[in-house]
Amino acid sequence: MFSGSYVALVTPFKNGRLDEDAMRRIVNWQLEKGTNGLVPVGTTGESPTLSESEHKRVVEITVAEANGRVPVIAGAGSNNPVEALAYAQHAKEAGADAILCVAGYYNRPNQDGLYAHFEYIHNNVDIPMVIYNIPPRAIVDIEPATMAKLAALKNVVGVKDATGDLARITLERMALGDNFAYLSGEDMTAIAYNVSGGNGCISVTANVAPTRCAAMQAACAAGDYTQALRISDELAPLHKAMFAEPSPAGAKYAASLLGLCSEETRMPIMPLSANSKATLDSLQHLLG
Repeated sequence: MFSGSYVALVTPFKNGRLDEDAMRRIVNWQLEKGTNGLVPVGTTGESPTLSESEHKRVVEITVAEANGRVPVIAGAGSNNPVEALAYAQHAKEAGADAILCVAGYYNRPNQDGLYAHFEYIHNNVDIPMVIYNIPPRAIVDIEPATMAKLAALKNVVGVKDATGDLARITLERMALGDNFAYLSGEDMTAIAYNVSGGNGCISVTANVAPTRCAAMQAACAAGDYTQALRISDELAPLHKAMFAEPSPAGAKYAASLLGLCSEETRMPIMPLSANSKATLDSLQHLLG
């Protein structure tokens, strides 16, 4: 259902408020540059510090501006399943194509608790679900056996894998098969993930280098891994620079260099240091 280069969209701010004009500009620029899908209000979208109304408005703007040109997988993440369900229901009402649901961070459920969290959302809203497995942030890891159990639910159609474990996709494919959207959540290893059977990437770097990210994914889909590796190597310094400090500060600063939005983040994410800005300044030839 979902494949190629998806972008984990930043949420633009201006003087502490959601910048709706910049949000529209970003979405349309992404589509002009060849991005295959949009993922608003995820980790990169600073969802933990958005108000409920801001979260919903970002989804509404993204869906409206995309206007059916590419799929929209709307973030519906919370460690509170009731809140996650409310965001999922709103995403469906807004016209999103799917939702991205994260594991229960902070409350640290066991595998049964993780399954119950996702099952509750699944059973109360009829929309395709992509499971977001990101142990570095959520602490808990959705094990392959649990992912297989979740995949048996009608609307669970894929995973965003940000485990950092390149063996994971092989273990999951052994348990689930290939009728599932396997999406990397880590830019630096996205090509290796595809070699192991992945279908694409939900990328942070695609915020500012969508053309190259889309070209790399297209090369992978065509089986041209020589070309994909060339593009991946070209992007590697940018991937590294984007995560030199807590994300999405790097992505937002780079986006400001492109005139897409301000570099403004929300506490506790801080502006980039002068050294990190200088690094991104030197990589401007990779942007766009």
